[in-house]
Amino acid sequence: MNVTVRDFRPDDAEAVVRLRRACVPFLITTEEAVLFDVATANPAKKYRLLVAEEAGEIIGTAHVGIAYDSSDPGQASVTPQVHPERRGRGAGSLILRTAEEHLAAHGATSVYAWALDEPSSIAFAERRGYRPTRLAHFQRLDLAGGALPGLPAELPAGVVLRTAAEYAADPRPLFEADAEVTSDEPSDISTGLDDYDDWLNHTWNHPCLDRGLTTVVAVDGQVAAFTLAHTDGATRYLTAMTGTRRAFRGRGLAKLAKTDSLHRARTAGYLDAYTANDGANGPMLAVNRWFGYEICASEIRHVRTLGRRPRRPGEPA
Repeated sequence: MNVTVRDFRPDDAEAVVRLRRACVPFLITTEEAVLFDVATANPAKKYRLLVAEEAGEIIGTAHVGIAYDSSDPGQASVTPQVHPERRGRGAGSLILRTAEEHLAAHGATSVYAWALDEPSSIAFAERRGYRPTRLAHFQRLDLAGGALPGLPAELPAGVVLRTAAEYAADPRPLFEADAEVTSDEPSDISTGLDDYDDWLNHTWNHPCLDRGLTTVVAVDGQVAAFTLAHTDGATRYLTAMTGTRRAFRGRGLAKLAKTDSLHRARTAGYLDAYTANDGANGPMLAVNRWFGYEICASEIRHVRTLGRRPRRPGEPA
C-alpha cells in the first residue's frame, strides 16, 4: 500500500486523537483540542497539522510550525508521530520531508523535533540529519491510589489560594506571571510571551484548561505562583505549567499550588496525573519526586539545520 501525506480535515479529529494516545499516552489530547489548535493558530506560526494515510487509514501525524514568539528568527518545530504498529512503511519520512519543505518555504533555518528515548526513534532522527540537544522526562502519579501531601493547616500571613476561575473577569495577572516563568524555562528555543491577546486565545481559552483545577497562590494580592491544569474531561489530569515569580521563589509556593490543584483533581474524580519537565530543570523534577511522580517515559529533542544534507552512517559529524 502507498502512504500519502495531506493536511488535516475536521473529520479526522477522532482518528488523530486515537493515534496520539497510542504514540504518547502521557499527554492530554481531545477532539475539541485538535480542532481548536487548527482553527485558532496564529497566522505567523504558518501552522499545519499533517496526517499520513495508508488505504484510507490515518497512521501518522505531525504538528508543524514556526516559533513566531521566539526572539531568534528562523526557529521551527515538527514532531512526526506514527502508530507503533504501522512504522517502517515510510510514513514518518514522508511527513518529515513535507514538513521541512513547508518550513523552509517560510524562512525556517533550524527545525527542532522530539524523539522518544528509545533506539528506533533516535536512529530515525539521526538518519535524517538531526542531532540531539536536550533531554526531557514525562512523569506519572497514581492520583486515585497514591498518597498526596496534605495542605498546611494554616497559610502564611498574606497568602491566599485561589483558582483561575476567580480571574475570569481579568486574567492579565496570570498572563504576566506565566510570561515571567516561561522566560526562565530551560529550552532550545527562547520564548517571549508579550502578546496578551495571543495568550488569551491559546492558553486561557484552550479547551483542555480547567480553570477550577488551576491553582493560583496570591501573596498580598499579587499572583506569586500557579499551576495550570489540563484535563481530558474523563480520567486524566496534566500539569501544563507550574512556576513561581522571581520575587517569591524559595518559599515553597510552587509546592503549595500543586498540592492544592492535585487535591482538587482527586476530588473531581481524576485517576492519573501527568507532567513533563526538561532534564535540566532540577527544581521542578525534585518537586515532582516529592509528590511521588515517577518517570514513565523520556524524550530527546533534536535539531537539524535546513539546507544541509543528512550525514550518512559512519560519516564524520
